[in-house]
Amino acid sequence: QEQLTERGGGLVQPGGSLILSCTASTRIFRQYEMHWYRQTSEKSRELVAGILSGGVADYADSVKGRFTIYRDNPTRMMYLQMDKLKSDDTAVYYCHAQFDADEIWGQGTQVTVSS
Repeated sequence: QEQLTERGGGLVQPGGSLILSCTASTRIFRQYEMHWYRQTSEKSRELVAGILSGGVADYADSVKGRFTIYRDNPTRMMYLQMDKLKSDDTAVYYCHAQFDADEIWGQGTQVTVSS
């Protein structure tokens, strides 16, 4: 069974940093386009960052310059380095993998930015 597992969520002070990780069980991880989404009860699910199999990355304007997405294909790991966190970054963050018609979602990890 293909599965994504997120780790690293928690409570952090404004201006602080947090790193999220996503571990993939798929044997074809290196072919998958990977993404981080986030969602709150008040806001629809938002694409935060995405990274292609070859490493080309893109970011939502709201996180550009503060977040970095990267992947390590041999270990089937994907990360989101979050710096200069703001209260608006508070959300459940989801790991997402896509290749052609295949799509996998993680269970999500809560990130709370609060003083």
